[in-house]
Amino acid sequence: MVLKTFGWSFAVTALGLVAAVFYGGWTAFGLVAILSILEVSLSFDNAVVNAGVLKKMSEFWQKIFLTIGILIAVFGMRLVFPVVIVSITAQLGPIEAIDLALTDHARYEELVTDAHPAIAAFGGMFLLMIFLDFIFEDRDIKWLAWLERPLAKLGKIDMLAACVALIILLITATTFAVHAHQYGGVHVDKSSTVLLAGVAGLVTYMVVGGLSGFFEDKLEEEEEREHEAEEEAKRAGKPLSAAKLVGKAAFFMFMYLEVLDASFSFDGVIGAFAVSNDPVVIALGLGIGAMYVRSLTVYLVRQGTLDDYVYLEHGAHYAIGALAAILLITIQYEVPEVVTGLIGVALIAWSFWSSVRRNQRLRVPEEKEEVLAAKEV
Repeated sequence: MVLKTFGWSFAVTALGLVAAVFYGGWTAFGLVAILSILEVSLSFDNAVVNAGVLKKMSEFWQKIFLTIGILIAVFGMRLVFPVVIVSITAQLGPIEAIDLALTDHARYEELVTDAHPAIAAFGGMFLLMIFLDFIFEDRDIKWLAWLERPLAKLGKIDMLAACVALIILLITATTFAVHAHQYGGVHVDKSSTVLLAGVAGLVTYMVVGGLSGFFEDKLEEEEEREHEAEEEAKRAGKPLSAAKLVGKAAFFMFMYLEVLDASFSFDGVIGAFAVSNDPVVIALGLGIGAMYVRSLTVYLVRQGTLDDYVYLEHGAHYAIGALAAILLITIQYEVPEVVTGLIGVALIAWSFWSSVRRNQRLRVPEEKEEVLAAKEV
């Protein structure tokens, strides 16, 4: 199972490390290895959230996620995206931007860093909406009940998540303007850039998430119509498997996953420049890491891990909230990548440990019943 799921990741790792040696020697080999580990540590929560969405999709769309999706993740976000950002912010043509990336690494890094406020605002708002929609939803299973119960009651207010997100965006943009003004920066341009990018992130979330939700609801309506037929099949001894998302519903869910992955990758792409400013090394390292995140997502789906450890999804969404906050903070202040990674890993490890304890508590009554039944016999 492990080899089948992670086989491609192992192969890409070997090819990527060999390519790194040919490209820049053993120094590049070490940098690519470090970047790969960095990407996996930062994106474990991404895999957990992706698994929660992917398990609703058909096997065909799961394969699309692993093939076309990985091409978008590796080449699109890790290689093309920084070049596009440089091209837009520096008002360069695509060819000029690529030439700059390959010939003047220091200037390339500077331009990507200058674009960080817009990138962080877009990704931070997209991830913040995911977190807010999760904590404001009333769920049967609650992890931190003391916090989630009152938030679920507040969530009954229409559009609360969007209102909270917009207030946070306004505070962020205003604070950034004041900060830039104090230090002699061009605060008007930067604050407006942060505001526009944040609104774009919010709109992207609402459009992609709304469309995927709309088609998912349509699919559920069709499932209800077929309910009687399913019951008859079960009575006949031929139970039907749970319906999976297909067609338009799966397509928009796939698009949602890709935008989600892009938002998760923003901090990794920017943070990678702390390790290396060579775009080829960054693409190789983050690409290898992205492969493992994809494989881990599929592994979680096929193993049913989210069903066995019910708080994992909660932990991942709290990690998303932390990452959203960190992205918005990094508009003004530098946050070490190790802090970002450790917060996410700590929250997921805590939720996993809570899930294990819950399973143990549920298992005790079952064991007592088995003992009593054995005594009666």
